[in-house]
Amino acid sequence: MALSAEQGGRLAHLLSQHADRSIDRWTEIVTGSLRGRLSRAELARQVQELHRALVEAGQQGVSDLAAEHGGELRAVLSELSTNRARQGFSATETAISVFALKDVLLELMEQERGDDTLRDFVAFSALIDQMGLFTFETFVRARESLIADQAEQLLELSTPVVKLWEGVVAVPLVGTLDSARAQVVMERLLQTLVDTSSPYAIIDITGVPAVDTQVAQHILKTVVAARLMGADCIISGIRPQIAQTIVALGIEFGDIATKASLADALRHVLRLTGVETTARRARREA
Repeated sequence: MALSAEQGGRLAHLLSQHADRSIDRWTEIVTGSLRGRLSRAELARQVQELHRALVEAGQQGVSDLAAEHGGELRAVLSELSTNRARQGFSATETAISVFALKDVLLELMEQERGDDTLRDFVAFSALIDQMGLFTFETFVRARESLIADQAEQLLELSTPVVKLWEGVVAVPLVGTLDSARAQVVMERLLQTLVDTSSPYAIIDITGVPAVDTQVAQHILKTVVAARLMGADCIISGIRPQIAQTIVALGIEFGDIATKASLADALRHVLRLTGVETTARRARREA
């Protein structure tokens, strides 16, 4: 049932006439549903914003939430949903904050019964249902965006590029290497090569549980991209089980240097750069 202009006006009048009472009762109901997870002062502020926007929409003759006069009300609901999503509330808890208005209106209208009371309450409820659904949908979109941002941040944190030596950087990989993560690895490695002007990069796969054809392809693409930037890559962390799998799959690393451990890879690079380690110096002096 759509809200008529007359009904919108009556809704605005009812809420305005009992402004303090309706805001206090609305806040009280929502406070109970949130179980103290939000301060009463902050909750009262949110309810006042909703109350104000709803009164203005009713005064302008809003017919439904999607109408032109519902723009301000949609903006307030959107802000509420986004903030609740960031604060860790559930979509249900957020929607209940809107649906609680039905209880407030019912209590107010029971004291002012008239010929149109039932019809008005049904129309008011329909508008509140639209508000609740809009809040739910906005919350879900905000939550999905937040999760996507967090996933991207986790990807960056899980693929650090560290400087091991002057001119030597390393990418210690841990966990499964899929296409999205491989892209992050490549971007971060190439950017670090540019920033540090390092001629050598070590890709350590000690923490990668398994290497299949797809993982190998991701690694090879990263090596090729690094070579295009003028850096040589060494792959370390080739455990016996992974070595057997690579052979069984027929994966060819070509002329790419591979080492059993990150320490072996670093020693290999140091030999290439002519750096004399303590062990080599001791052997030479002996």
